[in-house]
Amino acid sequence: MMLQPQDVQRLVQIIVEELAAAQAAPLPDRCACHSLMFECCPDRLAGVLEAGATRIGVHASGGAAGSVASMIDHTLLKPDATRKDVETLCREAAEYHFATVCVNPTWAALCATLLRGSGVDVTSVVGFPLGATTPDVKHYETRRVIFDGAREIDMVINVGALKSGDLRVVERDIEAVAAPCREAGALSKVIIEAALLTDQEKVTACLLAKAAGADYVKTSTGFGPGGATVADVVLMRRTVGEDMGVKAAGGVRDLEGLKAMVAAGATRIGASAGVRIVQELRGQSSAPPPKRY
Repeated sequence: MMLQPQDVQRLVQIIVEELAAAQAAPLPDRCACHSLMFECCPDRLAGVLEAGATRIGVHASGGAAGSVASMIDHTLLKPDATRKDVETLCREAAEYHFATVCVNPTWAALCATLLRGSGVDVTSVVGFPLGATTPDVKHYETRRVIFDGAREIDMVINVGALKSGDLRVVERDIEAVAAPCREAGALSKVIIEAALLTDQEKVTACLLAKAAGADYVKTSTGFGPGGATVADVVLMRRTVGEDMGVKAAGGVRDLEGLKAMVAAGATRIGASAGVRIVQELRGQSSAPPPKRY
């Protein structure tokens, strides 16, 4: 489905107006701790998450540590990552039962081999980290990493085209990845690099991702000027509704950070600190994780 520019602008206007009205809501409709609506307050919902919720207000399942682990893409995207580093990542992912490992394309085949039969999938990135390659290149890259065993694809949008108002270019860019993912039964996640965008541009990017048939929108690469924020996750969730996933990535380094993102509407977390987060939930201690973005 191709959204016309006037349709996008109208939807952006409606959503921004709704969010502005929510921000102006008087207490006690808002929490004092985060200046969020109560249904998004991480502190108020912390107990619910600890009891096993994987999406506040949508569904819950037992086993809190397992539920939290199954939301995490265990991430290693450093350009200097070695084979040994990747092997450690996969071993941790299998031990803690994370949703996927998230790696650069060069490691997708190795990870698929190491994780075969573990229940952990492979996420690979496309057009990463700048998003400034052409749609045909992203299309090929997507097909290649799927061939190598990736079951989820995190692609970076053409940020410059979005900021230039070239909406058809952006949608075609996303479709170039989403279409081969649908054909192969793989999930597509669209990284909007929120720290580079205005709120209106964030809304537009999310609407274009939804129109192109993507499965998720994602906040950040982890290589941009900022990572995931609660405000961005709230905005993205409000924009895409309940039918799409929202992935928060970049700067989620502990259990409190994860709680805040889930309470705001995230259904997947990209983090290099997955082991630490699950150990915190289990009441275990761990050293601060190495930065893997």
